[in-house]
Amino acid sequence: MPDRTTDFFVALETRVWEALAAGDPDADRALLSDDFVGLYPEGFATRDEHAAELADGPTVGAYRISQERVIEVAPDSVLLCYRADYEPAGGGAPEAMYVSSLWVERAGRWWNTFSQDCVATA
Repeated sequence: MPDRTTDFFVALETRVWEALAAGDPDADRALLSDDFVGLYPEGFATRDEHAAELADGPTVGAYRISQERVIEVAPDSVLLCYRADYEPAGGGAPEAMYVSSLWVERAGRWWNTFSQDCVATA
């Protein structure tokens, strides 16, 4: 199965983080499916709500993805799980979270259809 390496999906996920770091809502929206659902400590978010968080600029400064794992859910679906250590844009204490992102291939293109973040306590 082509393009199913951990590196491939980390590269896709990195594009989402780069959009957050650049404050680029269009780049963010371009990676999320129309039916995207984000599940965060604050609640649910649609694709447009996720991208709207960037209306005032970047939300993330420096970041690092580690502890990556890929789980094949179906022939066209992969769950990427990882730890993200990052600094909020504009300063603030470093934060960490564990993330699960569901990437689904539709018409030959990979889309982020679901993402869930939970605060890392360890």
